[in-house]
Amino acid sequence: MLEDVPEQVVELVWRQMELRERTLPVYRGGPRPAEHHRGLVRKRAGVAYDQTEARRIAQQTIRKEVAVKNRPADLITIELEKVAEAGLELPEFSTFDNRPSRIRTKVNASICASFRNSMSPLQRTELLQLLEAREADGTAQLNRLKKHAKGPSWSHFKNLTRRMEWSDGLGDSAVWMDGVAQGRSPTLPGRL
Repeated sequence: MLEDVPEQVVELVWRQMELRERTLPVYRGGPRPAEHHRGLVRKRAGVAYDQTEARRIAQQTIRKEVAVKNRPADLITIELEKVAEAGLELPEFSTFDNRPSRIRTKVNASICASFRNSMSPLQRTELLQLLEAREADGTAQLNRLKKHAKGPSWSHFKNLTRRMEWSDGLGDSAVWMDGVAQGRSPTLPGRL
């Protein structure tokens, strides 16, 4: 009910809409007041209502951007920007929220399949063993790939050199990453 709208909200609307102070909130009803109000809001905001086109733009954007970006938040932001740039009313958020996950899953699976296909059976076996083989401290050998270089000392340099030689012996990662955008790392599904 209009009389239940807090005074602060009414004042905010006056200021935002640049209305004269004390303009009365008159309800212009009719057979379809919600549609009428949405039309007025769209006109004021300068956007068009075309959900089919908005979804098409969002989907086209995701398909293009997922090749270089992996974070869902980044993908959703780009979708929103492209639809807004087109001057269209945004569809419901679930439209943006669900699509990146589905498309991203397909693209990541494709990237992982290309990794697998570019490896020999022996390389795949050796990489999978990184998850099972343990270091002296009980951690998986995979953690050796994640270790940072330590401070500048001769012994740290020698250890780093040995670790790089070991990791180079796992296979040519440049071949595995061929065709994957630089800086784009997939979320690895399943097994190699």
